Amino acid sequence: MASEVPPPPRFFVLTDDMLGPHDTKFDSAEPVSTGEAPRCPQCGAIIGMRTWLPPYRGELELHGKDLGDFVEASGYDFLISVRFEEAFRAEGLTGLLGFHPVEVLRVRRKRKGPQPSTVPPYLAVTASFGRGAVDDVRSRIRRDEPVKCPECRNSGVDAIYGFTLEPGTWQGEDLFRPRGLQGRLLVSERFAEFIQRHELTNMKLIPSEEFTWDPLRKGPPADTSVVPT
Repeated sequence: MASEVPPPPRFFVLTDDMLGPHDTKFDSAEPVSTGEAPRCPQCGAIIGMRTWLPPYRGELELHGKDLGDFVEASGYDFLISVRFEEAFRAEGLTGLLGFHPVEVLRVRRKRKGPQPSTVPPYLAVTASFGRGAVDDVRSRIRRDEPVKCPECRNSGVDAIYGFTLEPGTWQGEDLFRPRGLQGRLLVSERFAEFIQRHELTNMKLIPSEEFTWDPLRKGPPADTSVVPT
């Protein structure tokens, strides 16, 4: 009897839960120090935003009811709560780098309600650049120029109407920036289950094949016959 072929791995785009009950923003305090932007090791093209350097300090803006465990910060960096970090390490998940303590100068509440009684410690982290590569043939991405470098696969993107990764390119990272869409945070199914199990807040997960982004309203690519599976 032939063994069943396991289903392909699923991935989710991670964003903050805007307008959710734990909607939290971060504003870095001046002066903000930054390092060099990451570059492709093969073609030398810039593939991300400048790295955030010490001091890691700033203000939290609370738009929801309570402070969240995940907060977008400077460039490609973001903040996570200590309880997030402890659970992440305990379960052996991969893909986060940094873990620098952040000094929260104050919390500004943007909606009516009491100030938080306590402010959890936060850490500044960034996601690794993964080996998983976007499969342009099986994705619906409108690019403003062809992909030229086979390593970073970086080119301008006008619209996204779902995407998938090239089979065999993902190397097991739980949180990473994929080749070809480095501006997106992608997480594994194991990471999605981790968030749910620990009830971590201010995170929204969208299946990559359902993710839509089209700020200029240009619509999906001309060839709509290929739909990610």
